[in-house]
Amino acid sequence: MPERLRLLIQSGNPLISIETVDEERAVSRVREVAQAMRRPLYEWSMTTGLREMDAFGPSKPLTEPGRVAPALEHVQEGHAHVIYLFKDIGPHVKDARVHRTLRDLIRLCQSVGTSLILVDPVPLPDEIRRFTVRYEVGWPSAEELEEVVKRTFRRIRDESPDEITASITRADMDQLVQTLRGLSCDEAARVVAGAIYADKGLTADDLPQIIEAKRTLLGSAGCLEAIAVDFQPTDIGGLENLKNWLAQRRDGFSRRAREFGIEPPRGVLMLGVPGCGKSLCAKVVAADWKMPLLRLDPGVLYQKYIGESESQLRQALAQAEAMAPVVLWIDEIEKAFASASAGSADGGLSKRMFGTLLSWMQDHRHPIFIIATANDISALPPELMRKGRFDEVFFVDLPRAEIREQVLGIHLRRRKRDPDEFDLAMLAEAAEDFSGSELEQAVISGLFNAFSQREELSSFHLLAAIQQTRPLASLAAEKVASLRAWAHDRCVSAD
Repeated sequence: MPERLRLLIQSGNPLISIETVDEERAVSRVREVAQAMRRPLYEWSMTTGLREMDAFGPSKPLTEPGRVAPALEHVQEGHAHVIYLFKDIGPHVKDARVHRTLRDLIRLCQSVGTSLILVDPVPLPDEIRRFTVRYEVGWPSAEELEEVVKRTFRRIRDESPDEITASITRADMDQLVQTLRGLSCDEAARVVAGAIYADKGLTADDLPQIIEAKRTLLGSAGCLEAIAVDFQPTDIGGLENLKNWLAQRRDGFSRRAREFGIEPPRGVLMLGVPGCGKSLCAKVVAADWKMPLLRLDPGVLYQKYIGESESQLRQALAQAEAMAPVVLWIDEIEKAFASASAGSADGGLSKRMFGTLLSWMQDHRHPIFIIATANDISALPPELMRKGRFDEVFFVDLPRAEIREQVLGIHLRRRKRDPDEFDLAMLAEAAEDFSGSELEQAVISGLFNAFSQREELSSFHLLAAIQQTRPLASLAAEKVASLRAWAHDRCVSAD
């Protein structure tokens, strides 16, 4: 990475833009390159003014803090083969004089071999961005993040009056480093420090806390929402075939898997009857694989201005790459890209969006596991289901009688009831064609019935709730039957 920055400077680019929130790392990269090229380096910021940097640190300010114009005047003196680093110059470019001065400097800097490197946390204004060449400082590498973990632990151990211990294997460290991807070095240090202070040590048990801290730190942005994960594989009844498939690939993102020659798993497409647990599976995978969960909201993708929708999708995918490793959950994918499979009245927008997504799914090499759910796969373009985009297409059907017993037991336990005290076999038989969500609602309705009658919940209350419910399989019998028939020879059964 430093070699590309060096090449940009050697090539005579007068304005180089670095857009990053990790300013400390960007500045360190510029200083490293300036030292390797043996070129003078001057740094400017609003608070320090313009200062020359050398091996002993910054010199006295050459200009007063607060104004960028005097620093640009220093550049106009035409010093040859110099590197200038300007921090947060973006807001100043709105000033007509500053903008004109920067434009004038382009030719001067080209003639004397000088480069201005502009480091900003947000994109530069269009007035000057078109005259710059972008340099991506990138996210910290695995080696850098591992060093951050070790350095943070040593600092806390040396400063803390309490005994701080570490018990972490090589595999645990690899997973911890993978989890920290998408954070700057400072952010990673704070997340790790919080986990160490919480239990006076660093162990594999800290991984869930680190994942949650990362989710909270990054929050949500644009079309992506960071989802809290509070489920386990035992919270889903049935789906044994899907669970076994996922269990085989649990360590697919590890270093050991790469050394074994295994390509990381790419994702699954889950088709099924609404309410049968497709969305819940996304949360379970994230929890079981100890990875953050991001939900892509297709409804937010489409904007009214030309080009904005494609930009929204690209930004969402770029954010997912920055936060990797993650589980990326695209819920009800047919609602976002259904128009791509047929003639539509959106001017080809759906087809362009769909093409962008397909290209990214095929080409990206980030540790991102995609779980896409759909209720109506006939509305989706067939190329979405081609091998290479998804590893497998699973069909989640209505639960069988024994699975309905498991689901009822799970929901009773979650509500602090002992399943052994209920006639689950009789209830499961009565709840034929019920989906998992309909079984949950039956338990909730039964609880309300018992509570209103000032009685403890019993099989009688649950049976009454079941008998009062008309399942979707009955209300939309033709549609459910058609979906099952379509999936019979085309999908792998999740059960």
